[in-house]
Parts: sequence; C-alpha cells; structure tokens
Amino acid sequence: MATKVVNNQVVEMTEEENNAFENYRASKYFNVRIENLRQERNFLLRETDWMANSDLTISDDWKTYRQSLRDITNGLDTVEKVEAVEFPKKPSGE
Repeated sequence: MATKVVNNQVVEMTEEENNAFENYRASKYFNVRIENLRQERNFLLRETDWMANSDLTISDDWKTYRQSLRDITNGLDTVEKVEAVEFPKKPSGE
C-alpha cells in the first residue's frame, strides 16, 4: 500500500485513498501516452500535408493513409489500447 505524510509522520493510505491515488496516476500516464501518440501522428500527417495541396491530385492510397492517421486515436480509452496501436504503412510512391 502507498504511504503519505501526516503531521511529519509516514502513515499508510486507506484503501480508498490508495485507489484514488492509483486512478490519478493511471489517468496521468494515459494522458501522457495518448499525447505522445498524437504528436507522432501529427508529425506523419505534416510529412504529407503538401500532397493535399489543391494544385495536386492525391491518390486514393494516400487519402486512405492520411484518413487512417486522423482516425488512429478513435476509441482509445486505455493505456493498453494506446500501446497496441500500429501506424498504417505509407503507400509506395507519391
């Protein structure tokens, strides 16, 4: 069980306090993991933003790739799901 300091004394947390603390830690860890995933996704999207320029015709493969990147965070509500994400493969050619 986790401990806390009360009146300069180290004491064990109650089960309720411990559960609240663990839930807090888990939510913070999830937020960090999902933010890292979003940053990586955003980087991959930025790499191909030039293809979406109105002067160019983007292939269906690239449209699908970019849409898959945009959708990659849908339904992710646990750290396990975030860690299991596999990024789509870039289509060959540009």
